[in-house]
Amino acid sequence: MNALTKAMKESPAAARVAPFLIFLLLTFAQDSLGEAGRYWIYFGKTLVGIWFIWMMRPLVQEMRWSVSWEAVVVGIAVVVLWVGLGGVALKKVDVATAWNPFRQFGEGTALAWFFVVARTLGSALVVPPLEETFYRSFLYRFIANPKFETLPLNFFSWVPFLISAVIFGFAHNEWLAGILCAAGYQWLVIRKGRLGDAMAAHAITNFLLAVWVVWKGDWQFW
Repeated sequence: MNALTKAMKESPAAARVAPFLIFLLLTFAQDSLGEAGRYWIYFGKTLVGIWFIWMMRPLVQEMRWSVSWEAVVVGIAVVVLWVGLGGVALKKVDVATAWNPFRQFGEGTALAWFFVVARTLGSALVVPPLEETFYRSFLYRFIANPKFETLPLNFFSWVPFLISAVIFGFAHNEWLAGILCAAGYQWLVIRKGRLGDAMAAHAITNFLLAVWVVWKGDWQFW
């Protein structure tokens, strides 16, 4: 871990990429300990994500929350698209094995609600800084120029805009909504010249999506 910390301090790219990749690897490992284990791994992954964000704050200056009316509008619009397009462009999800703690731990049980709250807070407060820093601060600019730090956040080019949006989209089950979502978040970064608005929009989207999932029982979105 000391080596990782050292690498993040010495390399602007590592500071933005390593936390995201480790978080992603933990996501892939969620089902490795069985049905019940996936929820505990998610909780552990969230704690790891919080630790990474704490490490990144002094190293990634643009990773600062910022709320604007544009961020609120984009955040709400994206969740509407996410739910509305889910049935059209949703990778096949087995509802019987979807992320549903009520099925695993019992309807209305304290443990089930614990994991619902953990997922809601993790997706709304931990995922946005990690993903936005990787996709919008690093990947978008790196595609345009490997010396990505020489480009301002409000830099625009169609090639990295489209490529990074497609990569983001296909990293999610809801691929079409994901592409449009990435485009909206990237537009915010370019318009405002900062990352915080995209982080806020992402947080709003994920929080409202969590409310929808639990309220409607649409567990395939999780």
